[in-house]
Amino acid sequence: MSAEIICVGTELLLGEILNSNAQFLALELANLGIPHYFQSVVGDNPTRLKQVLAIASDRSGLLILTGGLGPTPDDLTTETLAEFFGVPLVEQPDVLEDIAQKFAERGRHMTPSNRKQALIPKGAEVLPNPGGTAPGIIWQPRSGLTILTFPGVPSEMHQMWRETAVPFLKRQGWGKQIIYSHTLRFWGIGESALAEKVAPFFHLTNPTVAPYASQGEVRLRVSSRAPSQAEAQQLIEPVVEQLREIAGADYFGANSDTLASVVGQLLTDADQTLSVAESCTGGGLGQMLTAIPGSSHYFLGGVISYDNSVKVSLLKVNPTDLQKWGAVSKPVAKQMAAGVRSLLSTDWGLSITGIAGPGGGTETKPVGLVYIGLAKPDGTVECFKYPLGQNRSRDSIRYASACHALDQLRRRLIIRLNSLL
Repeated sequence: MSAEIICVGTELLLGEILNSNAQFLALELANLGIPHYFQSVVGDNPTRLKQVLAIASDRSGLLILTGGLGPTPDDLTTETLAEFFGVPLVEQPDVLEDIAQKFAERGRHMTPSNRKQALIPKGAEVLPNPGGTAPGIIWQPRSGLTILTFPGVPSEMHQMWRETAVPFLKRQGWGKQIIYSHTLRFWGIGESALAEKVAPFFHLTNPTVAPYASQGEVRLRVSSRAPSQAEAQQLIEPVVEQLREIAGADYFGANSDTLASVVGQLLTDADQTLSVAESCTGGGLGQMLTAIPGSSHYFLGGVISYDNSVKVSLLKVNPTDLQKWGAVSKPVAKQMAAGVRSLLSTDWGLSITGIAGPGGGTETKPVGLVYIGLAKPDGTVECFKYPLGQNRSRDSIRYASACHALDQLRRRLIIRLNSLL
């Protein structure tokens, strides 16, 4: 038997608020080991909610609804559930008293419209709401079907879920196993290329392996179901090791790791420092690095050399090269990296210069063209050219540029550390 999440609220369909409740519940269901195959979002419309209920109640044994429990006319979840299953609503005196008491404690007067929140489908149990006036319900309207309802306010829903719903579900036999996931993260390889390399793993059943991509990064989620997290991890570990071995240097970390955090750890392990020189990214690379706690131990600072005069005066870029090759070029990228390394006396210097768009591109230097310079501890300098594409947004080009820069540094740091072993 599987669970299904139904989120009610026209504001969700209009995009006025982020549907964080669905994400919370999905994670919680995974932690409980409850299979979860479908999610729906429906507006405050009883006809359409009934259509969703007709489908969901036929394919899932546990329906979890959020939203539509308030006192206003568009809050119709409870009434619609009662109508759909053909039972009357019954006013609960204890719920009404609880609502009145909460209003009194807040120094407010309870309006007549709030009485509707005390109406519960006949045969349902109240799911208490300690933090608000809208209680939910726990209801088994027919054999093999359980319904839980929650208000849309995330803080109230979270408390109700953890204090009442989870213990109830466990008593009912749900959650005897947990679903544990481990995410592998990759940079420098496309989703299709990685998928081809690890294709046989997609046929596994426990654990399972699934790919997905986001903003240039590719991830493999390895999930297993077992009675305990320790047992689930034992199932996952050999698969994770094989995937890492196949991917090689394209694998950069797992779970909450980022390119910046991994680079930071590698710099720490090597006892080395970094400085950056940025043009088109405008400080984005430095922001990624300084977002990591403790980064002051290895990241000394940077120069945002947006104008050529700053490249010349601070980074000592040759004006003749700027005139001959342009700011977006291999010679300038290399001189920027060497210049900031010298200026701030760091082991490594990393630079980015490019055309983020939407304007400024030419036939020979289109929007999306980026050069990354990397000055090494031995004084040598490398340069990497990335044609990131003219159809990407300005923010996307800037973000990808910073990530590619961090990735190149990561790869060189790994080589250096391995040579010292």
